[in-house]
Amino acid sequence: MTDRSRGWLIEIGQTLILTVVIFLVVQTFVAQPYEVLQVSMERTLEPGHHVLVDKLSPRWDEYSRGDIVVFRAPDEETDSVPFIKRVIGVPGDTVEIRQGSVIVNGQPLDESGYVYDDQPTQATGDTSRFTVEPGTLFVMGDHRMQSQDSRSFGPVPLANVLGRAVIRYWPIDQLGILDTPRYPDFQAATR
Repeated sequence: MTDRSRGWLIEIGQTLILTVVIFLVVQTFVAQPYEVLQVSMERTLEPGHHVLVDKLSPRWDEYSRGDIVVFRAPDEETDSVPFIKRVIGVPGDTVEIRQGSVIVNGQPLDESGYVYDDQPTQATGDTSRFTVEPGTLFVMGDHRMQSQDSRSFGPVPLANVLGRAVIRYWPIDQLGILDTPRYPDFQAATR
C-alpha cells in the first residue's frame, strides 16, 4: 500500500469517527427523531408521523402548557416505547376533570384547537383532581378516549421527559413546526 493510499484511508477513518461522534452528541444532547406509534395524539399527530424532539431548549426554557412532549411513563420500563402527549398542567397547577372539561386552577382550558373531534374529557380512574407537584408535568393525549396519560398514571417526573416535539418532518407533505397553543388570558398558579 502506498503512502498516498494509507493517508487517504486514515482521512476516511477520521471523517467516519468524527461523523459518528457528532451524531451521538447531537442525538444525546440536542435533538432526536421520534416516530409516533400511538393513536393518542390524533389528529395533531397520527401513527407513522415522525417528529424531531428538541432536547436542548428545555435546559433553559421550562415546559409550558400546550407543549407536546415525549417521555417515559412513570410506571414503564426505561427500554419501553416513549409516549407523546400534550402538557396540560405545569408545577403548581391544580387540574380537574369536570363535566367533560379540563379545569386548570379553577378556569376551563380552551382546548378546541386540538382535542380530537371535540371529545369530552373524562376521568379514567377514581381521581378527577390532580395537583402538579414541583418537578412534574400533567400530560394528556389529544384523542382523549384513546389515551393512557396522567389521568391514569399521574403527573410525569421531569426526569422522564426526553424533550419537546417541535417539528414534524414525515410525511414530507406535512413538514412543519408543530403548533403550540398559548393561553394569554389564562391565570397560572403561583410557582
